[in-house]
Amino acid sequence: MSLNWTVSARAREMNASAIREILKITERPDIISFAGGLPAPELFPIEALRKACEKVLSTYGPKSQQYSLTMGVLPLREILADRLSKKGLPVTIDNLFITGGSQQGLDLIAKVFLNEGDALLCENPTYLGAIQAFNIMRPKYVTVEMDEQGMIVDQAEEKIKEHNPRFIYVVADFQNPSGITMSLKRRKQLVKLADKYQIPIVDDNPYGELRYVGEHVPSLQSLGKDLVIELGTFSKLVSPGLRIGWGIVSTEITNMFERLKQGADLHTNTFTQYVVYEYIKAGNLDSHIEEIKASYSERRGVMVEALKEHFPEGVRWYEPEGGLFLWVELPEGISATDLLPAAVEQKVAYVPGKPFFPYEDKDNTLRLNFSNAKPDEIREGIKRLGKVFRESVRTLSDKKKDAGQKVT
Repeated sequence: MSLNWTVSARAREMNASAIREILKITERPDIISFAGGLPAPELFPIEALRKACEKVLSTYGPKSQQYSLTMGVLPLREILADRLSKKGLPVTIDNLFITGGSQQGLDLIAKVFLNEGDALLCENPTYLGAIQAFNIMRPKYVTVEMDEQGMIVDQAEEKIKEHNPRFIYVVADFQNPSGITMSLKRRKQLVKLADKYQIPIVDDNPYGELRYVGEHVPSLQSLGKDLVIELGTFSKLVSPGLRIGWGIVSTEITNMFERLKQGADLHTNTFTQYVVYEYIKAGNLDSHIEEIKASYSERRGVMVEALKEHFPEGVRWYEPEGGLFLWVELPEGISATDLLPAAVEQKVAYVPGKPFFPYEDKDNTLRLNFSNAKPDEIREGIKRLGKVFRESVRTLSDKKKDAGQKVT
């Protein structure tokens, strides 16, 4: 049967996530995947979560199965607010709300701040999931380039004056996709701009606690307080299947987020919120974070060494101090998108960098995830990628030589 239904222009214009589509390929057991931002499944705290589930059912019973508050169950908000406050963030239960992963926080931010055609300021490249969340409102992206200190804030003020963005979106710690951390100087500059022009900063911060080398940098929220909306999640710290995240916003606008969330889902999963609460209450979270940091730090190091060994001259990469990703730049003239099928033939996958740029066609970049594959898989996968890239670099070089011969 053929359906002749009329759907909205927004629905027609929404594209599938490039990462979600590539992950379909990586379901094959023979593929070494550096594609998704997946935590290591063998490190999920299954036994501790099992005990937390049992504790929830025995302690809360029917209450854990019932409708609950839109802002989140009180015990989880209290223990999370206390934990975040001890880390220097100005958090109370009144300006903290629980979300279905931080992705829902992005969706709510789009609905709170954006009308169709409104501008937002962001890094270039920026997180693909944020682009997807914001695109439903049909915004205009005003992009600011990055260097090894993060967003080049000196370029932002003129763009703010010209475009009047509704908010500034950044991933300040171990940025997705680049892995870059915004310097303290740049953070202070950005907060001053936000204050001067009264524009909120949205700091998407799923990786802030996953630092492996270097010194901690104060968060934008701790520097800017009510000027900054921070999003966090347990997806990278415990497991993504829990779908529990949070947002920290000024108490002046929490009611707006609450009303919009009510329309979206009434409230986040009650049972899972209590499970996360009991998991934290039992003292499991900090020790687990230290465990995954040790493992991811090793995997990061293995990937960096493998890149040095197997990637050809002319391929560059940024070595992150934390997070889950490593950003690679191929020589100009080589398309990471076009090379992906050749990589899959070698039974290895990555995410091309092109979808992370709202407008520019920078197709010579790619993102590698180092948290999901084990060290031996990383070594073998990078070796296979190195073979694909060497052949492509050699072909490009031959083409340039041929072009030079024709010119002469």
